[in-house]
Amino acid sequence: MCAGIGVLAGIAVAVGLLQQGGPGPFPAGTVRGQTVEIAGRGLYRYDTVFTAAGSQATDLVTLGIGIPLLVAAAVGWWRGSARSGLVLLGTLGYFLYVYAGYALGAIAYNQLFLLYVVLFSTALYAFVLVFAAFLRQDPARLFPPDTPRRGPAVLMFASTVVLVVVWGTPLMSAAVTGAAPEGLGPYSTEFTEALDLAVITPATAWAGVLILRRDPRGYLIAVSLLVLEILLAPLIIAQTVLQLRAGVTFTLPEIIGPMIGFVVLAVAAAAVLRVILRSVPAAAPRSERVPRAQADGPR
Repeated sequence: MCAGIGVLAGIAVAVGLLQQGGPGPFPAGTVRGQTVEIAGRGLYRYDTVFTAAGSQATDLVTLGIGIPLLVAAAVGWWRGSARSGLVLLGTLGYFLYVYAGYALGAIAYNQLFLLYVVLFSTALYAFVLVFAAFLRQDPARLFPPDTPRRGPAVLMFASTVVLVVVWGTPLMSAAVTGAAPEGLGPYSTEFTEALDLAVITPATAWAGVLILRRDPRGYLIAVSLLVLEILLAPLIIAQTVLQLRAGVTFTLPEIIGPMIGFVVLAVAAAAVLRVILRSVPAAAPRSERVPRAQADGPR
């Protein structure tokens, strides 16, 4: 499944980065009476200039970091490294996050829609299978009682607060005033905000609570989120650079603020992930590796 994700994601990002046909940017009216600028070129020609540039930046990060990390982590786990397996869990979370968005409405429909659906489905079930594999191995054996609790829990709770403030505040303001959220443009919903608030935010809070209660399952949840948080820094930087290059206008605080914020978050996430992984045995205990004959049952 990981091999399939790597190959299909490679195809998706290659098309997203290399396809250039189209007349170029043009204005379009939305159902709310607003005028937005549509990219008009490449795979993301039906998206706004802002979203199209951001999607190409996501493709760059997926190609340069996501796919190599997926391959390295999958190979490491195949060879018996529990630490690689945990990194694989988080990397699959990244692919699930990206392609759930592409399949469910974060971008406009394009010719790769069915490919996005397959990637979304494969990443989802691969993530579930890896997570279940670690649960079967007994997380208490992976995360001993001396695994640090305070740092991971604090970062998880801080992530919860940041997501609620960053996404919840403008959405509450829009709900009170009756206006559409800023930046909604021609899209039908704010998919990223919905995903972050409905899935990621409760997961960070739950992970923090479980870690403080010395429940090792909290570390499994936290690791899957930490890898995503680390990858958000290059993602935000690449998106900002390509959006500026495409002609999107930002104020200086709008450029510097998110970059610094996500870099700080990524550095903190990397430090916490390193601490957690150092507490994990380098290799899965031999008793946890089930022989093929036993796994397959009698012949």
